[in-house]
Amino acid sequence: MENKFFENPTIHVADITVQVADLQRSVAFYQDFLGFQVIEKTTHKVMLSADGEKVLITLEQREEVIAKQRRTTGLYHVAILLPTRKDLALFLKHLLQAGRAYKLQLGAADHLVSESLYFSDPDGNGIEVAADRLSRKWNWSGESVQMSTDPLDADGLLESATAEWTGMPEKTLIGHIHLYVNDLTKAREFYIEGLGFQEVTAFHGASFLSDNGYHHHIAINTWNGEGAPIPDSNEIGLKFFTIVYPVKETLDKAKHRLEALGYLVDEGMVKDPAGNQIFLTDSVKEEMFT
Repeated sequence: MENKFFENPTIHVADITVQVADLQRSVAFYQDFLGFQVIEKTTHKVMLSADGEKVLITLEQREEVIAKQRRTTGLYHVAILLPTRKDLALFLKHLLQAGRAYKLQLGAADHLVSESLYFSDPDGNGIEVAADRLSRKWNWSGESVQMSTDPLDADGLLESATAEWTGMPEKTLIGHIHLYVNDLTKAREFYIEGLGFQEVTAFHGASFLSDNGYHHHIAINTWNGEGAPIPDSNEIGLKFFTIVYPVKETLDKAKHRLEALGYLVDEGMVKDPAGNQIFLTDSVKEEMFT
């Protein structure tokens, strides 16, 4: 990884769990197409990794799963962060070749701090595959970082695709998670005053939050509408995601701040004001299969 924000003591998103309608179909997409490794599997749950050890994405199929509803809170997209720009180039080449079989609706953007490709999995869960530009090239003004949504130079990117995509590189990480919320003021209070992130950019009904000078670990928006409903717990989509704190002391302080704001933290689990569920820990969790 060319930038070191996930190696330094940084609050960050480590993994995400999503509920799907057809586990076999989803595994085919994430394993065969995206190139993740399956490291644990049961009848109703599959854990995916890039390096064969660290879980990045968990897929679950509940017995009474219900269809994804429109214009609710929940997952906008999860960003899969590749180690280098060349990795992104190889993935773009693969996406243009193999992605046709999945009839993907593709999006792309140059965010100045990163270059990104966008599409959804078979259940409509949003995915961003991205590579960061070198952090020394990011443009900061005080505590704000300059970001944009400019057209991606796809042709220039493809010039670096001198090999074939062979699956997710070992150093692939969850770069950030972008969430639909239903009250931006309350959500900002939760993530900034409660969890301890800092706002680094805000525009168009959205706020971008980070720790330790990264461009963003969390993004929140009200693009599904102020007061958007919270999805049912059995609904396809986000189940929860994990935020890791660098040391237990910072985690304990965050829990105390959340409780002072009126949020219940139960065995590390907490819900933001929009019903998005988060697991808070000071180390990568070890999920038990039941």
